[in-house]
Amino acid sequence: MERHIAAVTGRRFVVRQRQPLGGGCINQAWRVGDGERNFFVKTHSATIARTMFEAEAAGLAELAATGTVRVPLPAGHGVVAGSAFLVLEHLPLGGGGTRALETLGRRLADLHRIPQPFFGWRRDNAIGSTRQPNDRDDDWIAFWRKRRLGFQLELAARNGYEGEPRRRGEQLLARFEGLFAGYRPMPALLHGDLWSGNAGCTVDGEPVVFDPACYYGDREADLAMTELFGGFPERFYAAYREALPLDVGYPQRRTLYNLYHVLNHLNLFGGGYRAQAEHMIDRLLAELG
Repeated sequence: MERHIAAVTGRRFVVRQRQPLGGGCINQAWRVGDGERNFFVKTHSATIARTMFEAEAAGLAELAATGTVRVPLPAGHGVVAGSAFLVLEHLPLGGGGTRALETLGRRLADLHRIPQPFFGWRRDNAIGSTRQPNDRDDDWIAFWRKRRLGFQLELAARNGYEGEPRRRGEQLLARFEGLFAGYRPMPALLHGDLWSGNAGCTVDGEPVVFDPACYYGDREADLAMTELFGGFPERFYAAYREALPLDVGYPQRRTLYNLYHVLNHLNLFGGGYRAQAEHMIDRLLAELG
């Protein structure tokens, strides 16, 4: 890891400080420093995380290249002694406030305003530790049916969640196109996993997002997830809507898009997510009539 950081930065790097940090539910995380510079490092078993970290670094680099939302810049990735690692710019967090949230809302709208060539991405990545297929498609509804909702429903069946959830889920797969009447989404670069735990603010007051699962998709899918698992304050949404107004039907599509993440949590963690997923499926079917 030290050699990798030195090669990327062009300066010798020897770890003299190593502080464990919160790495979420999946990875271990550390702040490492040499007395002058600090980096944020995530580690996991190479058999699980090597390609996952490669894809995350690619996503961060693409987000950074847009000049919109601030992200920690990737400094390298690799494998040492069977452990995969991802080295990122260390951004001390701790600021915040209304102005930062408004700025984040506007910058997210700026990101979503940039047109992209297709739905999908140039490679698969991961949502949590679940593979996220991103094969190119020019039809958003077909992409969502096969590579998002259908993929998670099939995975749930393989994980033992058969019976009523699968039957009702297949009904939704066949019918959810009705939620897009009069709405034609255009491809935008998405963060892909933008809940409140994957956003923060530097000590200087600049909003920052991290831990992406990027792909090109309907911008509503990004915004929908910001309302899951606690959500963001209203000033964030007001700033986003002012910069890029929402289309008719978003509240219904929001449930559809967040069902993907709830099913993923069911597949990763089990438990009460089954009841939540079933309730969301039933609500969508009821709205479809």
